[in-house]
Amino acid sequence: MSDNTITLVGNLTRDPELRFTTTGRGVASFGIAVGRRYQVNGEWQEQTSYFNVTAWGQLGENAAASLTKGARVVVTGRLEQREYTTREGDKRTAIDVIADELGPSLRWATAQVERTPKTDGQGQGQGQGGASRGANPGTDVNPHDTGEEPF
Repeated sequence: MSDNTITLVGNLTRDPELRFTTTGRGVASFGIAVGRRYQVNGEWQEQTSYFNVTAWGQLGENAAASLTKGARVVVTGRLEQREYTTREGDKRTAIDVIADELGPSLRWATAQVERTPKTDGQGQGQGQGGASRGANPGTDVNPHDTGEEPF
């Protein structure tokens, strides 16, 4: 099985936009700009690439609550190609990053980590006997979101 994993470090070009699917699952989308400096014949050159990022479930909700335009972030995820039609009827292709993990870059900043309560994937608290993740197969689920707590 081949895997397509990418890690990007860049700055948010816009605040995360949080929406909810019809099943109540959160999804945040935002853009990041990734800059690169390199030398050609002793002269510094700069190149910037722009990426659209989508974060599903609790990851997206946390991103929308924590990140703002200009924040430097680290995003790990996978590339996904999608096709769409413009208002003029032209077919276009876009490549997006579907985030598996993301957080602020701590190279030139500090952050205070606050643990959020575990949810059932639809924003509902999960206590004793609560619904488990994956209880409704086929509904807006990120296959990489295992529901495991990292700590």
